[in-house]
Amino acid sequence: MSLFRLDASIRTEGSVSREIADEVERAYLDARPGAEVVRRDLGTAPLPADLWTTAVAAGYVAEADRTPEQRGALARIAELADEVLAADAVVIGSPLYNFGIAAHLKTWVDALITDPRFAPGSTPLAGRPVVLVVSRGGGYGPGTPREGWDHGSGWITRILRDVWGADVTVVETELTLADVVPAMSELRPLAAEKRERARIDARTAGERVAAVTPAA
Repeated sequence: MSLFRLDASIRTEGSVSREIADEVERAYLDARPGAEVVRRDLGTAPLPADLWTTAVAAGYVAEADRTPEQRGALARIAELADEVLAADAVVIGSPLYNFGIAAHLKTWVDALITDPRFAPGSTPLAGRPVVLVVSRGGGYGPGTPREGWDHGSGWITRILRDVWGADVTVVETELTLADVVPAMSELRPLAAEKRERARIDARTAGERVAAVTPAA
């Protein structure tokens, strides 16, 4: 049994997406003692920005004519694809940055799509359980001034579910900056409520993922 965990937060201390993803992982391991957790931290160890473009360029060149850089990029991407495909379940922490997903998470997605196994139409994660943990610093819900400004969560969900075929559970929390932004101080009780709700939802998601993955 294995869980692949991907973190995209640039923060290690105080990261809410990491905190909520921890709950998913903990619940999964409680239900599946001894399961392996394979981690990739894009926030602290981002992929090279030119990984995708180098791999794309390699696709237009005969294999014998590829540069060492192009071959290296394709090999690196194959390793990225392998670690996802080898997992029974996946959890991804995706904080909202500048109204979209983290640039290094987008690089990871773009890179995977250049692997033939992850190309559109291949549904490599068909039926595989994926928990997507979304954290937002402000409020983006219905009726808020920034309703509809989250341009990242819908996109990554669509990639995981509609392009790659995964069985996606989304765990969301927002107002995560209320504790540190004075102008948001009156929202702190609501922020705490949302965070606790996300913890509960995360544990439920982790238990569900453990229940639907095959026994060892």
